[in-house]
Amino acid sequence: MGDDPTVLTLLGGVGTVTGSKTLVTRGGRRLLVDCGMYQGAREWRRLNWEPFPVPPRSVDEVVVTHCHLDHCGMLPVLVRDGFDGPVRATPWTAELAAIVLRDSAHLHERDAEQARAGGWSRHDPPLPLYTVADAERAIERFGPVAYDVPADLGGGLEAVLGRAGHVLGSASVLVRAGDASVLFSGDLGRRTHPVLRARAAPPAARTVVLESTYGDRTHPAADDAHEELADAVRRTVDRGGSVLVAAFAVDRTPLVLHTLTAMIDSGRVPRVPVYVDSPMALRALDVYRRAAADGELTVDVASIGRHPAVHEVPGPEESRELNDPLRPCIVVSASGMASGGRVVHHLERMLPDRRHCVVLTGFQAPGTRGRALVEGVREVKVRGRYVRVRAEVVQDEGFSVHADAAELVDWLRAMPEPPRTVHVVHGEPAAAAALAERVRDALDCAVSVPRPGERVRVD
Repeated sequence: MGDDPTVLTLLGGVGTVTGSKTLVTRGGRRLLVDCGMYQGAREWRRLNWEPFPVPPRSVDEVVVTHCHLDHCGMLPVLVRDGFDGPVRATPWTAELAAIVLRDSAHLHERDAEQARAGGWSRHDPPLPLYTVADAERAIERFGPVAYDVPADLGGGLEAVLGRAGHVLGSASVLVRAGDASVLFSGDLGRRTHPVLRARAAPPAARTVVLESTYGDRTHPAADDAHEELADAVRRTVDRGGSVLVAAFAVDRTPLVLHTLTAMIDSGRVPRVPVYVDSPMALRALDVYRRAAADGELTVDVASIGRHPAVHEVPGPEESRELNDPLRPCIVVSASGMASGGRVVHHLERMLPDRRHCVVLTGFQAPGTRGRALVEGVREVKVRGRYVRVRAEVVQDEGFSVHADAAELVDWLRAMPEPPRTVHVVHGEPAAAAALAERVRDALDCAVSVPRPGERVRVD
């Protein structure tokens, strides 16, 4: 076994910023690091419907870096089609991924039914990518692994999860295979995080698989005050409108609520109601509150949703009432890229009205409705028909919890010794290429931007 080569096969997150999945093989053992869904442009989403790139039954174990769909969203398909091994993740990732996968399955089922009823699908009948039952079977496979505790994966493989500082429970994954070692960055957080404990220093590894979401840019100077958001709220309330904040349910919503309630308390924005209109976000907030009690958060639990101005929206009827509020308000709803969830019907009603404002709070992948709004489209397609965009659109990049190019290189530099090889993945082509050049200049190591399906040997 000691002479068996360790090989990586880049199955996803290559040539794009979504769909992360990498196969690690050693002898007859097969480990999948992440099992992400493609999101964004149709050309990528179509790949979700293709047969899984390797036979699911041939995979022995899965390690998931964090709970976002582009890293765990295809687990229900993998399990449905034959995978029966364990899924390793930190305890908080396991909890949040369960929420995310149940919600994703529900949306797939609902969208298929709406497409059937509306007649806008080319398929008869339209089917969901996977069902709630498929998601439940995948959730049953999770086996929590603590940070910094080696997990024996069998066949000479071992994994150690380190704190990545991106979202609650997120991890980088060091895989050891005899003398070979490969470090998967996962999605890395910034040097500090406004709510979570910061990312840990990386361990030594000969090979690194590095994300490049923000590989071609530098974040603007830290604006902890979020003045752009405060200005947008003040302007909108002054003209009698409401603010719709599109926020990722499981991580951005706590940050947004923490920020908005501080603004209200300090008098920087008017004291208007703040509605949390996302069942998934409400479930995730409960997890964050328990994590705060467990020492995973750096803010008081009261600042992530328990505030007199914050109101939970329990059901769809109450959600629809927010489309015609009696007074200006702030609605925080998912999804963060405006691609699904309750935010969609809010957009349908609010975008045509010049009084209102839509705030986008993070990275907007190509092909998403959020990206189109940021780029200034005049019309956007919502639930099968186009609506005019007259509302103000604002992007507050101060909420980003992705490391930028300099922070990614700094993370590599913090390794005990420079890696021999870095493979740059999980980024748009320009971002990956730019980061690859930056890494070459900084570390003088071999750097690749892999092709889809490329196989590389790990030393």
